[in-house]
Amino acid sequence: MPPSLTLPSLRCHIPTSPFLLTPCSTTAVATAFSQSESSLRKTMDRLAGNANLMIVSDLDHTMVDHHDAENLSLLRFNALWESKYRSNSLLVFSTGRSPTLYKELRKEKPMLTPDITIMSVGTEITYGNSMVPDDGWVEFLNQKWDRNIVSEETRKLSELTLQSDTEQRPHKVSFYVQKDKAQDIMKSLSTRFKERGLDVKIIYSGGMDLDILPQGAGKGQALAYLHKKFKAEGKLPKNTLVCGDSGNDAELFSIPDVHGVMVSNAQEELLQWHAANAKANPKIIHATERCAAGIIQAIDHFKLGPSTSPRDVMDTSDAKMETFDPAYEVVKFYLFYERWRRAEVEQTEQYLANLKAVCCPSGIFIHPSGSEQLLRDCLSSLRTCYGDKQGKQFRVWVDQVLPQQVGSDSWLVKFKKWEQSGEAAMLSGYCFIKFKRCDCYRRAHLGACPPDMVGWSRAKQSNILVILGCSTASSSSLSPPPASSASTSLSSQSSISPPEIMSQQHVYVP
Repeated sequence: MPPSLTLPSLRCHIPTSPFLLTPCSTTAVATAFSQSESSLRKTMDRLAGNANLMIVSDLDHTMVDHHDAENLSLLRFNALWESKYRSNSLLVFSTGRSPTLYKELRKEKPMLTPDITIMSVGTEITYGNSMVPDDGWVEFLNQKWDRNIVSEETRKLSELTLQSDTEQRPHKVSFYVQKDKAQDIMKSLSTRFKERGLDVKIIYSGGMDLDILPQGAGKGQALAYLHKKFKAEGKLPKNTLVCGDSGNDAELFSIPDVHGVMVSNAQEELLQWHAANAKANPKIIHATERCAAGIIQAIDHFKLGPSTSPRDVMDTSDAKMETFDPAYEVVKFYLFYERWRRAEVEQTEQYLANLKAVCCPSGIFIHPSGSEQLLRDCLSSLRTCYGDKQGKQFRVWVDQVLPQQVGSDSWLVKFKKWEQSGEAAMLSGYCFIKFKRCDCYRRAHLGACPPDMVGWSRAKQSNILVILGCSTASSSSLSPPPASSASTSLSSQSSISPPEIMSQQHVYVP
């Protein structure tokens, strides 16, 4: 890492035309920089203290197994992360994909929402759901970088095939090259760029991909930059686990004091790098499990925290907990919901009786249309959808499960619920649950509706508790009854317009 990594003064920005640097006003730059710093601070402030664990993982063939049609290892990781880590740790995706291809992958696979996203082989860093770019990182990469020279020199080599336009980024030029020609091409390019006074980094990975970046870029440099910023705020994570499978991940394992896992399916170039550079490092292991399963294996190996995914526990009906864990309860409920519809649990009245037992008799389900139904009646309707997804690629997972204690024995949990049927992943709801602890640790009790949740005046006057929700009636097995005059009144009193109501479906449990 160059000693001059501290943020330089900002004088330029990346305009709509992504490869042309133009001057801009100091005010505009300061505003953009302020937004990225504010987004990072929100990421850090979400945690009570230093993150217990920060996982920095590559995506393709590391977190995401493209040979696992059921995405089981990824779903196992999701359940573990949301039930045990989301509230006190940080998830960072570090991918060679451009923003365009990254977003495409999120539509195809059951992926969680990361706190930080590093894209384009470490040349782009963004924060939060809105993916706010880090303008300080952009300015740092602008030093000694001239994309025009890179393009000019690479055009002279016929062995290089330019990748798609989406993969050409402000600080990354990407090509395909045959494996047997890669080393010679890299040596030739290195000489050419040195003669032109250009300080660049050439990365070969995946047996075919060749990326040219500024010397200060790369996945490892981006992680070191984040560590530096966290440390400056006194929020350096207690542990960092880096995860990869290919050559462009090698830099991650070079960052001081990190734990590292090369998944079992790691490619030859990464294994060769490890043998030559880090074989004696006990903090780097080669897992025996593929992809996300290898990440879980590393968590256990390094004793970084819990490593048993709720998906690996087939029957939790009699499980006893020493402490009440609202995030775990949310994950467990939706696992049951998925297994019930896939007919992976026995169709017995005992399961439904257990669910009803934790709901008070007056629990109410309120559909976005305003219609109401007793929650116990809704749970009874689960009988009609038992096994309706049997043999199908139906999965349910929750994302960004964030409990907040709102009383001495009460928690409000906010989360997203996702469903996947076939090839596409669909966000089916922004949900809230409010728990109140009691002797059995599993019972949902009376609690007031948070004032910023719904604009329904009647709802605010009621003691209600959100337990689950989804965005559309078609995606829920809990079918609402026909709207009544009372429900019409409820909807008419809302300060939310009907389209907005339809985007939020909740179940309230007194």
